[in-house]
Amino acid sequence: MAGRLFDNKQFRRVCLSSILTSCIAITGIYAAAPQQLDSTVIVASLQAHYGERAGKRANAWFRVLDEASQLEEKQKLLKVNNFFNLFRFVDDIKLWGDSNYWATPMEFIGVNGGDCEDFSIAKYFTLLQLGIPEEKMRITMVKATTLNQYHMVLAYYETPASIPLVLDNIDKQIKPATQRGDLLPVYSFNGKQLWLNKEKGRGVLAGSSARLEKWNDLRLRLGVDRLKQPKLRLE
Repeated sequence: MAGRLFDNKQFRRVCLSSILTSCIAITGIYAAAPQQLDSTVIVASLQAHYGERAGKRANAWFRVLDEASQLEEKQKLLKVNNFFNLFRFVDDIKLWGDSNYWATPMEFIGVNGGDCEDFSIAKYFTLLQLGIPEEKMRITMVKATTLNQYHMVLAYYETPASIPLVLDNIDKQIKPATQRGDLLPVYSFNGKQLWLNKEKGRGVLAGSSARLEKWNDLRLRLGVDRLKQPKLRLE
């Protein structure tokens, strides 16, 4: 979402009006337990849709899964954050011809780029695949005050009372939220729940993400047989 300027009233109106519609499209898609993934099928599908380099990126992603599988949780965060932060930032409209397209992790890997939503989504589902419990993670919409734009990051809570660690594609170093005074949370969610944030704090529980309607779209697109063709091919 980087690059979309706003004033405070516009930002609040755009974000809060979309919470119960398209902005929670990807919650609840994967089960909490890691899934069995067929690397041969996934690599071949990405290569067929997006080219040879996409297959190489998929193989690199599977290596990350393999290498990180036995690491402690915080090392998993670091490895996944570093991997995806190598990808390119590209606006949705330029890449997909859609001003607010939420790419699946496989689409993101396939095209080698996306916007802040796509970075956060890919990190979230990869960490789920590595066994990080979904209750420890929240995809979080924030106001990035120094950039005067809204932005999305992934927050990790070691315990329910912990200060979250922020995984971000702009500031690539994982930092506690207390060191990210440039980010003001607006709302957050995971596969089970949705929270609305006020000025500070962890947010107010706004119900189950299962009652939000449009997450079905991304769930249907998670299979490698439903990959979207981008307008712009990135290598």
